Amino acid sequence: MNMKKNVLIVFGGESSEHEISRISAESLLNHIDRECYNVQTAGITKDGRWFLTEASPEEIADGSWELREGNSPLMLSLDKSGGRFLTTDAGGIRQIDTDVVFPVLHGKNGEDGRIQGMLRMADLPFVGSDTASSAACMDKGITKALVEQADVANQAKCCIIHRSNCNPDEAAENVEVFFKGEYPLFVKPSSAGSSVGISKVRNRRELVKGIKVAFEEDRKIIVEEAIVGRELEVAVLGNEDAAASEIGEIFPAHEFYDYDAKYSDCGSKTAVAEGIDDRIREEIIDTALKIYTVMDCSGLARVDFFLKEDGTVVFNEINTIPGFTKISMYPKLWETCGIPYKKLIGRLIELALEKQE
Repeated sequence: MNMKKNVLIVFGGESSEHEISRISAESLLNHIDRECYNVQTAGITKDGRWFLTEASPEEIADGSWELREGNSPLMLSLDKSGGRFLTTDAGGIRQIDTDVVFPVLHGKNGEDGRIQGMLRMADLPFVGSDTASSAACMDKGITKALVEQADVANQAKCCIIHRSNCNPDEAAENVEVFFKGEYPLFVKPSSAGSSVGISKVRNRRELVKGIKVAFEEDRKIIVEEAIVGRELEVAVLGNEDAAASEIGEIFPAHEFYDYDAKYSDCGSKTAVAEGIDDRIREEIIDTALKIYTVMDCSGLARVDFFLKEDGTVVFNEINTIPGFTKISMYPKLWETCGIPYKKLIGRLIELALEKQE
């Protein structure tokens, strides 16, 4: 008889996606198979404090978990004789038995390779891509460069701006020269998720404002041409033998799929894409798998595309820790493919343990 694995779910964090991480954790806790796993939860506050908590999924989702008196400080020992999570309580310092870590940390310090590097140093298995892959996928500029070099997908024309010694007005002038005065454009932080800090701009005034907003999230930003087309997503699951899901389509309630459209506006809809030619469908799925390989991903990722009216497929971005809320595309797509949420969680944990071997 197999012993239950000890899973530590880590949520919260210092990023602008803190609230979404909590909702993802709520959904994960409500679906994980308790007959197969002993589950503990670690919450990270917005100011970077780690706590082991026995809060309910509902308390985690609404943020009240931080008020629980039973929360205990959590730390990680990187001692190579056996790095382990430790906590302190009335009995002193005790070790937290952890077989695998499941980080549902979106954005800064969670999706960008930092926690992955820390767990790798502690020799602890974790769900998702490794350090370098996570960092490269989080940085849209690096992703674009690697995908372009591998020549595996069409991409939007773009330019990159660094914050150091950057004057927004001068930067806007240079952008207009680069795009030959064409609008609209999208201004994006290079390393932020959930469409945080993204602006669609139609003139110089909006461009300057968009540059300032993006720099509030990151020291490097990207300005892209606006692609008009259907917004499509593919869920990828696996390590070396990764598989792709059916193609999903986004119907945003807003002009583009920004943070509010994703998580606040019930008018936004997601569904399995319909009416896509078999050749184009094969191209999208094949390209998603190639990008997953090029970026050296493992465990899971969601690959996003645009499909233009003329049939051109344009790669948008890749996310190594996609949302796990009850309305998120990643688990919904795999459920459509016959892998229910509970089974999907188990498969991700298996892949984490396989990667460690």
